[in-house]
Amino acid sequence: MKNISYLSIGSNMGDRLHHFKKAIDYIQGDENIRISNISSIYETEPVGYTEQAKFLNAVLKIETSYEPEELLLKCQETEKINGRIRDIRWGPRTIDLDILLYNYENIETESLSVPHPRMLERAFVLIPLLELDPNITLPEMDIPLVNILENIQDREGVRLWKLKSGEDGLGLLES
Repeated sequence: MKNISYLSIGSNMGDRLHHFKKAIDYIQGDENIRISNISSIYETEPVGYTEQAKFLNAVLKIETSYEPEELLLKCQETEKINGRIRDIRWGPRTIDLDILLYNYENIETESLSVPHPRMLERAFVLIPLLELDPNITLPEMDIPLVNILENIQDREGVRLWKLKSGEDGLGLLES
């Protein structure tokens, strides 16, 4: 598998951990994707539409043979299988998957923007991403992500919920 990508995953409806497990199992079952690392899981306050339950958030590092648009379709398929309904922007969801980075490329299509356009505003994305790779950089950006995180207001609202287990974190979702 030739491509490296980072995906954010979030849930704030029902049994949030169950939704995480179901989505990750579905992704792992795809022969074109290999999950190589998973961050710890963090509980966070909602952003945008705030009249909803707290989220669980994490970041997955994957290797994939999918091209960016194919990976986006896989993420959307995973959301649909998990009962995701898009009725309120930034509203409650069983599962949310976003492509944060893809081979450190800048990608701009009608349906996909990579790096994710709002990731630099969201501590709930940067904290687990930096946990997986503290030295990660964005394409064409000179400022380290850790410096950007220091200036985000809501980082105190990101609380460790379940500690990553093991080097790769893949045991994180075991009982």
